[in-house]
Amino acid sequence: MKTSPLKLSVACFCLLLAAPAIARADEMVDCHTGSYRLTDGSTVDIGALDDGVLRWRRFDGETGRLHKNGDDVWESTLGWTNQNDGKKVSFSCDAGTIDFNGVTGKRIAFDVQDVTFTSHGTKLAGRLVMPVGQDKVPVVVLVHGAEFDSALIDYSLQRMLPAEGIGAFVYDKRGTGLSGGQYTQDYSLLADDAVAATEQARQLAGTRLGRIGYQGGSQGGWVVPIAANRTHVDFAIVCFGLAVNVIDEDQEAIELQMREKGYPPQVIEEALEVGRAFEDIFASDFRTGYKELDAVRAKYAKAPWYKDVRGDYTWILSPHSDAELRAMAKPYDWHVPFHYDPMPELRADKTPQLWILGGEDYEAPSEETSLRIKTVMAEGGPYTLALYPHAEHGITLFEMGSDGERLSTRYAPGYFEMIRDFAKDGRLTGAYGDAEMTQPRATAVPATGTPSF
Repeated sequence: MKTSPLKLSVACFCLLLAAPAIARADEMVDCHTGSYRLTDGSTVDIGALDDGVLRWRRFDGETGRLHKNGDDVWESTLGWTNQNDGKKVSFSCDAGTIDFNGVTGKRIAFDVQDVTFTSHGTKLAGRLVMPVGQDKVPVVVLVHGAEFDSALIDYSLQRMLPAEGIGAFVYDKRGTGLSGGQYTQDYSLLADDAVAATEQARQLAGTRLGRIGYQGGSQGGWVVPIAANRTHVDFAIVCFGLAVNVIDEDQEAIELQMREKGYPPQVIEEALEVGRAFEDIFASDFRTGYKELDAVRAKYAKAPWYKDVRGDYTWILSPHSDAELRAMAKPYDWHVPFHYDPMPELRADKTPQLWILGGEDYEAPSEETSLRIKTVMAEGGPYTLALYPHAEHGITLFEMGSDGERLSTRYAPGYFEMIRDFAKDGRLTGAYGDAEMTQPRATAVPATGTPSF
């Protein structure tokens, strides 16, 4: 399994309010967590990971993990690898300061409101983080992916965007973190939760609210367009999402992976047949399809290529016996709409949308999604498409380890800047790393050094 910037869950499918108190960010974080303004004018964000490890992120896409040594100094490893990158970091908790590899800085204070709000009778926990001041600013509602973890704890954009002058509203999806309810992958219900979060963000931002819109990654690519059709927002940003259904997602992943391993078309077709058998089991809530699965296993299980059939979730199911698969029905009862077609929602959306995709994304393959977004654009949809050709899921770059697995090293240059600029005014100008840009004809701006297609 590759070292990934995201915890891989199964598939990437995988206004009631008490009056909030305004607090400064340095009152709500622990000793280390926060965005810091360095004396060279740049910023670095520090977030907590499991087991006492921290993650740092720069707005240019550089990132790494911090491990504390015996001298109260934190040493960094590159990206999501175990390679020491030579950076050393120390903190002063009392002063709220940082020394980041020889450059000092101070934690940035934000205006923060922690709230609870209700959607479909379920209380959800959220937070509005705003730059300090009275000026109107854009606000981005951060919509979850398929993860089970708390967005209130894990989402670095809740600090990175305010450090760039943009407000952010973050909330724990139902069944995670501080929010109530049961975990689900019901896109319609999750879209209603996002709409409720948007109304909450409008209320809290008050007279400071400028533009407001969504940003969602992975599973958020299905949820955000539905939410944008149910309430007025000024923009929507989808990162490493999909314009195909959950079955197609797994099929495309198998095809891409087998093709990159050098297998011929006949083997790829057989691998796709294996994938379909497992996909049918999953889509039936583990009730039917076992006769067909047994036949496929008998036919191909001893083939030399069988071990390489992964997909986005087939690999999770394939090691299990029929009995073990049947037992998975309850823990995987997530109400996944396996055959949901996102195209009607995408065609109906009049909200300007930015789709940011990775050309090497195994979990959310981008080829068909890119074609579909371009189709909607050709029909007049107000969409912008950005493809980072060498990026994987999470819009991260990677190198290959000695075992042939991917090791993510950083976010693609220009990725965070693109999110910031689109949120600010809906326009992208110039180059954003090596992103290949397709913009609406009426508003396209020539981008020197940025290919168009």
